[in-house]
Amino acid sequence: MAVSADCRISLSAAGQLRGATGLAGRNWRLVKFCNGEVMGMKLKQTQLQQSIGGVTKTVRQRVCMSLTADVAGEAKLRDLEMEKRDPRTAVAIILGGGAGTRLFPLTKRRAKPAVPIGGSYRLIDVPMSNCINSGINKVYILTQFNSASLNRHLARAYNFGNGVTFGDGYVEALAATQTPGEAGKRWFQGTADAVRQFHWLFEDARSKEIEDVLILSGDHLYRMDYMDFVQNHRQSGADITISCLPMDDSRASDFGLMKIDNKGRVLSFSEKPKGEDLRAMQVDTTVLGLSKDEAEKKPYIASMGVYVFKKEILLNLLRWRFPTANDFGSEIIPASAREFFIKAYLFNDYWEDIGTIRSFFEANLALTEHPPRFSFYDATKPMYTSRRNLPPSKIDNSKIIDSIISHGSFLTNSLIEHSVVGIRSRINSNVHLKDTVMLGADFYETDVEVASLLAEGRVPVGIGENTKIKECIIDKNARIGKNVIIANSEGVQEADRSSEGFYIRSGVTIILKNSVIQDGTVI
Repeated sequence: MAVSADCRISLSAAGQLRGATGLAGRNWRLVKFCNGEVMGMKLKQTQLQQSIGGVTKTVRQRVCMSLTADVAGEAKLRDLEMEKRDPRTAVAIILGGGAGTRLFPLTKRRAKPAVPIGGSYRLIDVPMSNCINSGINKVYILTQFNSASLNRHLARAYNFGNGVTFGDGYVEALAATQTPGEAGKRWFQGTADAVRQFHWLFEDARSKEIEDVLILSGDHLYRMDYMDFVQNHRQSGADITISCLPMDDSRASDFGLMKIDNKGRVLSFSEKPKGEDLRAMQVDTTVLGLSKDEAEKKPYIASMGVYVFKKEILLNLLRWRFPTANDFGSEIIPASAREFFIKAYLFNDYWEDIGTIRSFFEANLALTEHPPRFSFYDATKPMYTSRRNLPPSKIDNSKIIDSIISHGSFLTNSLIEHSVVGIRSRINSNVHLKDTVMLGADFYETDVEVASLLAEGRVPVGIGENTKIKECIIDKNARIGKNVIIANSEGVQEADRSSEGFYIRSGVTIILKNSVIQDGTVI
């Protein structure tokens, strides 16, 4: 084995370091060695000696004497860093989340990760695309609530036949099940319990090479190279690594916060602290690479709920150490801080938890900013989704200002401001949308069908003529008639009007999926 100056290994055909017998002098090479480590193992460099041409030489510190058999065509170079980045030894588990009560009514008939975002994507596409772009091709998605639409989307977008291909990897959606035995007679009780109930996955033959397990959430919006995260975890030797965000005072109390030492090791963990408990969690965030000015503005380290575990540590924690703990963030991580090596990994980029109607609404509208804090437009790290084969949008005599118009839409004589218009949307003459997220439709109605519905006094899918809408989320397949006004002019914060086809949450009006808003309605 030889380690070159650029930290690359040369492996012989036998894959091992050979003796000197029978090898020509030209096969001996003196090469530089980085930091005295090979694959994380320290070498006793002061003891390395070798005889070359009858002269015994002692290898100096940070230099490694190595030997490679000159077998033509059989020597292979492998990068040390790439070895630690090897995605074949990592698996991702994406948690489908709970009932999604804070995102209701968008989660009335769908799981949180299946909620549409950005006009043509779903939330699950974010961690799935991050996995693909990171080279991780072994993925499990654990689901429990309203999983039909999520499973359908995964089958269309990420299967082996006509979606994104995964080589020797796999993508499997695993629904919560009840099995014989005491432990199998209940649903998922939390994030940790969900993984615990599927611990047998790691006994499968496909998991024999797995060393590290990524735990991801299905309702976050961010772009991340997971293998950078895993590589940092491996290089540090940590049992658990937590991806974290620097946080200011205004939002810190909404997150699980960590205290760290000057090497980034997690010393303690506090879930959503308030008052004095919150101030006690302040740390020097320059330790994680922030500038002094940034550290003063953001003196807290908040957990993203994204973790990487050594596989054996994860199984030990779930099955033996904390067999009754249900949640990673509030139970297992805080209880493990003193006993295990937990490391903080800084992610100082855009990240948003799409956990409420307000955060969903604002995250969508933020996509229209100049420049946006997050963008789906990145040729080097694209966001994947289901292939739909839709035509380009057709826009007739309309004005579009700071908005996103998804493919397959029809806009006629309309004004769209600071809005996101989803796939297959139909917007008719003299419609004005402002600060609105329209999720689109699952199907088209033909011109003949539309004319027939109008002749019968019924409302087609889409938005009818002379309608004005602002600060609204319009769920899929909604039918909004002519001369409708949706403005919440009285500033109502909460309202349940399911019989009338809408809810109001945090001041945002939500038009329900498949609902009908009759001509002339004022909301």
